[in-house]
Amino acid sequence: MTEATPRPRAALAMSQDAAAAVLDPESLEALAAICHLAPPPALDDLTSPRARQVLADVDLLVTGWGCPPLDAAVLAAAPRLRAVVHTAGSVRAHITEACWERGIEVSSAAAANALPVAEYTVAMILLTGKQVLERAREFQATRTRAPWLGTPRTVGNHHRTVGILSASLTGRRVMELLHPYDVEILLHDPFVTDAEAAELGATRVELKELFTRSDTVSVHTPLLPATRGLVGRTLIRSMRPDAVLINTARGAVVDQDAIADAARAGRIRAVLDVTDPEVLPPEHPLWDCDNVLLTPHLAGSQGNEWRRLAEHAVAETARWASGVGFLHPVRRERLAYTA
Repeated sequence: MTEATPRPRAALAMSQDAAAAVLDPESLEALAAICHLAPPPALDDLTSPRARQVLADVDLLVTGWGCPPLDAAVLAAAPRLRAVVHTAGSVRAHITEACWERGIEVSSAAAANALPVAEYTVAMILLTGKQVLERAREFQATRTRAPWLGTPRTVGNHHRTVGILSASLTGRRVMELLHPYDVEILLHDPFVTDAEAAELGATRVELKELFTRSDTVSVHTPLLPATRGLVGRTLIRSMRPDAVLINTARGAVVDQDAIADAARAGRIRAVLDVTDPEVLPPEHPLWDCDNVLLTPHLAGSQGNEWRRLAEHAVAETARWASGVGFLHPVRRERLAYTA
C-alpha cells in the first residue's frame, strides 16, 4: 500500500463474545495498523444508530460468529462497503444474495479452522485404531492388565484402511496429516477425479465401497440439501464389524438413530463431535453407548487456536488493502458445494 493509497475504513461485526475470544489486543493493533478501525465494541446489531453511523463510512467489515445478516437494508446503509473478512468458517449465515449482487469480495478463515478439526480427526483415528478408550475403561474397571500377547489382530493402525467422505478443506488436511502413517486412504467425493484423488494420496471409490472397505470412515462433507441424511441406515449397516465412524462435519449428515442401533448391537464404534441437535436429548441412547464417544463440538478452533483465525484475518485484510486480493476468497459459484 503506497502513501497515495488511503487506508481503508473497517469495523468489526460479530457478537461481543466472539470479538473478545478471537481478537486479542495484539490482533486489534495489527488491524488498526492496516486500516482505520472503528473503535470497539464490535457491531452486533447493524440497525442501531451507532451501527448506521459506522456503516456509512466503512470499506471493509471484519466479521465473526454472531454477525447479523448483511442484507439489502444493511448494504444500503453501507454504500462504501466492498469487502468482508470472516474470522470463522462458513459465511452462509451472514453473506446474502445482496452481497454477491453488489460484487462484495469475501474471504473466510475456513482453511485456518480446518487444521484443528483435522488434528482432532487424526488423533481419533489413531486412538480408536488402538482401541484406547475401551481398553482404558477396562483397565480402570479391573485394575489389572490383560495379557498383551493376547491382543486381537483387529487392534492397531498397521495398514488400517481409512475412508474419507468428501475432499473438503478439512478432508484434504486429514489426508495430508495421515501421509506419515502406515494406512490406506480411500476417498469418496463426486467432484474429485481418480487422478486428483491420487494426488491427495488416496484411492477414489464409490460411496458404498467407502463404507464396506474402511476400518474407519471419517465424515467431512458440508451440510447441504443433497447431504442431509447422506450417511443412512443402509450405509451404516454395511460397515465392517468393529469399524469406526467419525463425524466432525455436521450432525444432520448422519442418521444418529442408525448409529445408536449399530453401536448398541456392538457392530460399530463411533466418535461424534457433532450431533443434531447440537446437544442430544438426555434420553437419547447414544449417551449410554460405551462404544460411542460424544464430544461437545470441540474439534474446531478453541482457546489458543483462535489466534490462528485472527492472524488469518489480519493477513487477508493486509492483502486486500494493498490491492493484491484475498488468498482465501469465497466464490459465489462454489457455495452449492461448500459449508
